[in-house]
Amino acid sequence: MRKYVIVGTGGTGGTLGAYLAKAGKDVTFIARGEHLAAMKEKGLRVVRPNDEFTIFPCKAMTLEEYSDKPDVIFVCVKGYSLNGIIPELQRIADKNTIIIPILNIYGTGGTMQPSFPESLVTDGCIYVAAQIQEPGVIRMNGDILRVIFGVRNSSDHRPELSDIEKDLVESGITGLLSDNIARDALLKFSYVSPQGACGLYYNVPAGDIQKPGEIRDCFAGLVHEIDLLAQAMDIHFEEDIVKRNLGILDALSESATTSLQRDIMANRPSEIDGLIYEVVRLSDKYKVELPIYRKIAEFLRNM
Repeated sequence: MRKYVIVGTGGTGGTLGAYLAKAGKDVTFIARGEHLAAMKEKGLRVVRPNDEFTIFPCKAMTLEEYSDKPDVIFVCVKGYSLNGIIPELQRIADKNTIIIPILNIYGTGGTMQPSFPESLVTDGCIYVAAQIQEPGVIRMNGDILRVIFGVRNSSDHRPELSDIEKDLVESGITGLLSDNIARDALLKFSYVSPQGACGLYYNVPAGDIQKPGEIRDCFAGLVHEIDLLAQAMDIHFEEDIVKRNLGILDALSESATTSLQRDIMANRPSEIDGLIYEVVRLSDKYKVELPIYRKIAEFLRNM
């Protein structure tokens, strides 16, 4: 049985790891503070729109306490925390370890790979609306749970990647081993970045973006600008991403917000640089005009 480590047991990692553990997979949850203490005492509870389940007992510890050599590491921390955990990941990873980052920031795997010359670092992304409700409890705000991962170069493919895909599917997760992860990761980014930017700019939850009008038009415009950026990067989507992302948005509960919004409102570190400002930098690099992103970026810088 493959040994999975979930680094970062928040809404993303907690949900992913809980589904794997519920299906009987060998999962170790990496957490800290009150959340970790609650998981050790009562397990990890996942509250879904229509039901809930609890993983108890669950293997949970700090990253520093972990001393095994895992087969798979899902990296589910925020982008601003990544550099701080690299040394510990280097300690536990070996040549057989597959590292799958599923951060919101586009291109994370390629950034990480030089730090792990013997391990394989894929790229990846996840579709899930979930957050920590209280220590030891994850609340899902919709039924979407989809994980997409893959190698940037076909020569890096390993048979174990197909086994990981199978484990995900067996766990009730829509798992997909991508044949074009650059496209598929940017496709995910084309949703999470516009939702974060739009929600933050207007200071609204998903319900306000779901209603016809100015706010929804802004979200659609941001998605369209990511499509323009993708074309400039020679990445071509196979579907109408505006229509697609509006469908994903409309499936969320009206109260759902992004982690970017919640972090900014709470004056915590956030992923605003990678989710919004990086898009403006890429527009300059690839010489494509993205006026809505630029307007929102300038507004946020002056907040």
